[in-house]
Amino acid sequence: MFLLRDDISEIVALLRNGKVICYPTDTVWGVGCDIFDEQAITRIGQIKGRPSNRGYILLVSDLDMLKRYVPKLHPRIETLLSFHQRPLTVVYEHSVGIPASVKAPDGSVAIRVATDQFCQELIEHLNSPLLSTSANESGEPYPQHFGAISSEIHRHLELEFLRE
Repeated sequence: MFLLRDDISEIVALLRNGKVICYPTDTVWGVGCDIFDEQAITRIGQIKGRPSNRGYILLVSDLDMLKRYVPKLHPRIETLLSFHQRPLTVVYEHSVGIPASVKAPDGSVAIRVATDQFCQELIEHLNSPLLSTSANESGEPYPQHFGAISSEIHRHLELEFLRE
């Protein structure tokens, strides 16, 4: 199924119903799901052929959402994230409310404040972080554009969307 980026309410409903999506992030094309849906998380690992002992990147909409999950945010990190112009993923040793299934084996979690307007809106409407991983099979090149996503990934996805 294909949707346009402005179908945010429908996309959020699909995420809340355990669907896996393919979407443009602020870095590469990604595959994602609701971080609280264990079956969807398992499915992403299967789609990618990814080992289950690796953590995922989580996208949050803004610093306020980040602070809900990383309440002891170091002031220097907050300053860096406030002024950094490019996408920046930070690994946090301590977090709250994040399922173990999306964390690294040591309990750390990688979180990026999304800079892409579409991602920010989607995450705001979801009202929780979005699991994000590149839309490629494990070990293959990252897809920089929609056409670079392999047919193997496409055939496993319930939802893909196109840029406006």
